[in-house]
Amino acid sequence: MRERIWKIGERVFNVSRQGLIMGVLNVTPDSFSDGGNFFAREKAIERGLAMAAEGAHIIDVGGESTRPGAEPVAAEEELRRVIPVIEKLRARIDVPISIDTSKSDVARAAIQAGASIVNDITGGRGDEGMLPLVAETNSAFIIMHMQGTPRTMQNQPRYANVVLEIADFFRQQYARAIVYNIDPMAIAFDPGIGFGKTLDHNLELLAHLEQLRVHDRPVVVGVSRKSFLAKLIDSPDVGDRLAPAIALTSLLRARGADVFRVHEVRENVSALRVSEAILRRAG
Repeated sequence: MRERIWKIGERVFNVSRQGLIMGVLNVTPDSFSDGGNFFAREKAIERGLAMAAEGAHIIDVGGESTRPGAEPVAAEEELRRVIPVIEKLRARIDVPISIDTSKSDVARAAIQAGASIVNDITGGRGDEGMLPLVAETNSAFIIMHMQGTPRTMQNQPRYANVVLEIADFFRQQYARAIVYNIDPMAIAFDPGIGFGKTLDHNLELLAHLEQLRVHDRPVVVGVSRKSFLAKLIDSPDVGDRLAPAIALTSLLRARGADVFRVHEVRENVSALRVSEAILRRAG
C-alpha cells in the first residue's frame, strides 16, 4: 500500500498507517447536531479540552452553521465566536486546530490565533482570497465539495454521475491550489456527505471512496449525526445516529477513508483503534 502523508504545519502524519479523528466543535447557537450546547465560550473551550483528552487528533472549530437552510453569518460575528476559543485551546493543548470557514479573513485570524488547518466547505471557491492565504501561511487545506450553498444545497441536488463529478471537482481544485503554490502534501479532500446530496448520492460516494482519491491525498469523511443516517435507521432521534456513525468509522477506514470528522470522539477513537489493529494483521 502506498503511504499517504498529510502535512499539517510543521507536523507530518502518515494517515495510511493511522487514521485521524477530527472532533467537531460548533461555536454556534443553531447547529443541527448539538443545538448550540457549546455556543457559550467557556463551554466550547471545556468541550475542546475534553475532546483532546479523549484522543482527538484534530479539533475543528466552526462559528457558522452549515446545516441545510442555514443563513450566512457576518465575518465579524464569526470572528467573535471562534478566535477566543482557538486562542485558549492553543494555549492548553498540542493537537492541531482546524478552522471551519469559507471566509479568508476569518481563516487568517484563526491561523494567527493558532489554527493550522483551513477546512473550507466551498473548496476554495467561496472567497478569492482563500487559496492565496493558505499558500502564504503554509496551512493544511481541506477542500470539500458542496453543490449550491447551505441555504439551497438540499433543493433537489442532481448529478449525472456523483462519483465522477466530485472526483473531477477535486482534480480541478487540486490544480488550482498548485497554481497558487499550496503545498500538495498539505491538501486533503472531503466529498461533503449531505452537502447538496440525496441519500442515494451519499451512499454512492461512501461505497466508492477510492475513486475519489486524487494524487494520493487523504480523504476526509464527515457522517456524524447527519440526517441520511436517520433515514437509513428510520429514527428521527439524533442520539440514535451514534451507533451507525461508529460503524461507518470502522467500515470506511477499511475502504480508504483517512480522517473522520465526528462529534463523539471517545467512541470513534476506540472504533478506529480496533479496526486498524485488524487491518494491520490483514496486511
